[in-house]
Amino acid sequence: MGESILQLRQIRKSFDNTEVLKGIDLEVAQGEFITLLGASGCGKTTTLRIIAGLELPDAGQVILEGQDITNREPNKRDVNTVFQNYALFPHMNIYENIAFGLKLKKLPKEEIRKKVKHVLAMVDLEGFEDRKIATLSGGQQQRIAIARALVNEPEILMLDEPLGALDLKMRKEMQLELKNMHDQLGITFIYVTHDQEEALTMSDKIVVLSEGKIQQIGTPEDIYNEPKNAFVADFIGESNIFKGIMTGHMKVRFCGGEFTGMDDVPEGTLVDVVVRPEDVIITAPQDGTVAGVVTSVIFKGMHYEVAVESGKYEIIIRTTKCYAVGDEVGICLEPDGIHVMLAEDHTTSFVTTINSDYTLDFNGKVIRCDLTKVVPKSKMKDNALIDENGETVDISKLKVQVSIQPDDIEMSDEAEAGLVSGEIINLIYKGDHYSYVVRTEYGYDLIVDDEYLWNMNDKVSLVMPEDKMKFQLKK
Repeated sequence: MGESILQLRQIRKSFDNTEVLKGIDLEVAQGEFITLLGASGCGKTTTLRIIAGLELPDAGQVILEGQDITNREPNKRDVNTVFQNYALFPHMNIYENIAFGLKLKKLPKEEIRKKVKHVLAMVDLEGFEDRKIATLSGGQQQRIAIARALVNEPEILMLDEPLGALDLKMRKEMQLELKNMHDQLGITFIYVTHDQEEALTMSDKIVVLSEGKIQQIGTPEDIYNEPKNAFVADFIGESNIFKGIMTGHMKVRFCGGEFTGMDDVPEGTLVDVVVRPEDVIITAPQDGTVAGVVTSVIFKGMHYEVAVESGKYEIIIRTTKCYAVGDEVGICLEPDGIHVMLAEDHTTSFVTTINSDYTLDFNGKVIRCDLTKVVPKSKMKDNALIDENGETVDISKLKVQVSIQPDDIEMSDEAEAGLVSGEIINLIYKGDHYSYVVRTEYGYDLIVDDEYLWNMNDKVSLVMPEDKMKFQLKK
């Protein structure tokens, strides 16, 4: 890549007292294909609009080629934007659409003609000058929108979800065309999408955004293979994400077993462990680090997606071999298939089934919750849970994920007082409280915060108040 062409410095922006950009710092190199990736509402389009001058930041600077353009009018910035709806003029033909901006600049007719012909050749639409917009396919309209942007010879071409209106086949074709176009032109592309595959396919660099903050910047390979936090790991591709604890040099315990990884994190550190489905090895039960039972098999064309339940854990595996529901299997992991990150969220989560009386069952203990708030658009009628279509919900097919914060869990030395019992296997003093790791009777490690000092290896019962729990359907 070339030298830096664009810098964003501490960009902040709020709408209706809601801060949508929270101090964005970003540097874009000359000739780079950079993608802003994130879910709806993360701030990616607002960032693009601020670069284009269509929105003004509340704070921060936009620097283009060494010049502060933060308050410069949009038409005086050497950038052009292609929007999802293409914004073509329906009453004009293709030539007139592309030439519109050049005519505003009052360029000579012959020069306009040459420039229009040149960009039509770039997008493989030579000879289409006289065609009406309404006669074009979605892919052709997208190319015309790009041609109209390119004809002004911008330093930066920005594309805001440009493939969103196309069908799957056309999107894949246009991904390759856009990448080829970028390689041929050598100008800087800033691309906005929520589609992970698009970002991984086309980008030199990906910027992952969430809730107005940059979560990670890196190459597609770095983003996929070395996510910096659980959000990135979960958002980019499919991932198994487990809570774990380092038990020794490059040793980490999660999912009921101890595995050897490649990340040297101090013993006793609480971590999030990411394992991609394609990195899980299925073995005979006796040969695995942990054993489990196949609960689901889905054919995906090139591979099978297999779900294995090991204790209270579910592991998703991508394999070319077909298994049957009910098969007993072992699970192994190569060290380079285990990615360890410092835990950012110590929320305790576990999965429950639903009893016939609509309470939740966890290890034979009952948890009460309002299922009408868990199952969307449902209601209780005649002691039955009814869905939005008036049908009785088959609760046998549902599981509920229960979450509770570590500081909402109480430890007791009375065995029957809590929802589950276990043994303290690690403790860390955090200044105003102790953070404990409790290995439960079913092999699941839970994090508990308590102001009082307990001892290693103490047997404890964990009390989890129902009013502190959050409930949602397990996907």
